[in-house]
Amino acid sequence: MRVSEQTILLIEDEVQIRRLLHAALEDEGHRVLESGTLKAGLAQLHADAVQLLVLDLGLPDGDGIAFIRELRTQFSLPVLVLSARSAEGEKIRALDAGADDYLTKPFSTGELLARVRAQLRRRPAEGAEAETHFRFGDIEVDLAQRSVTRKGEAVRLTPIEYRLLCAMLASEGKVMTYRHLLRAVWGNAFVESNHYLRIYVSHLRQKLEDDPAQPKYFLTETGVGYRLQE
Repeated sequence: MRVSEQTILLIEDEVQIRRLLHAALEDEGHRVLESGTLKAGLAQLHADAVQLLVLDLGLPDGDGIAFIRELRTQFSLPVLVLSARSAEGEKIRALDAGADDYLTKPFSTGELLARVRAQLRRRPAEGAEAETHFRFGDIEVDLAQRSVTRKGEAVRLTPIEYRLLCAMLASEGKVMTYRHLLRAVWGNAFVESNHYLRIYVSHLRQKLEDDPAQPKYFLTETGVGYRLQE
């Protein structure tokens, strides 16, 4: 299914990968800009209205993670990182620097496009009010009413479970690090208490997933954190 046109900037120095991704994104209905260096990419961000940045970390003219930190002082657009660096520490560094998602090479075009769609769905329209109603699968969450239903039936969540669900909804489709979620739900004193998250994510899966052992919505990003996927 084609989507409404969005402008996507692709910063990637490998020409073959750039051509492949350009064609795939264009086929989805997007306008695609390309750059092979961080310097040229930053110039394009200042020159054009870009809705999403797809960024390779291994560029020839600088450190991609430092670039993300600089970017976050000037732009709020979502950033999807592509990298051959598969170490968990590298993923966490990129996400903590301000990246919204991280895809390790090699990857399938289908997965990339799904991640792109998720990030573009999260981007609010200019001037839009904060969303208070969410739906994924058979689950509906009304933040204004503080209500959660599954298949039309009310689901009772504890205060901590509800806060965790709200924190994940606020970053739907985005990889959230353990530290981010712990800080949002429990506060700064608990940022090393990963076992709390495992327990309460398990509670949400038990109450909201059809098969908690094979979750569709509350996904684990091994060694990094969690993602709420529609």
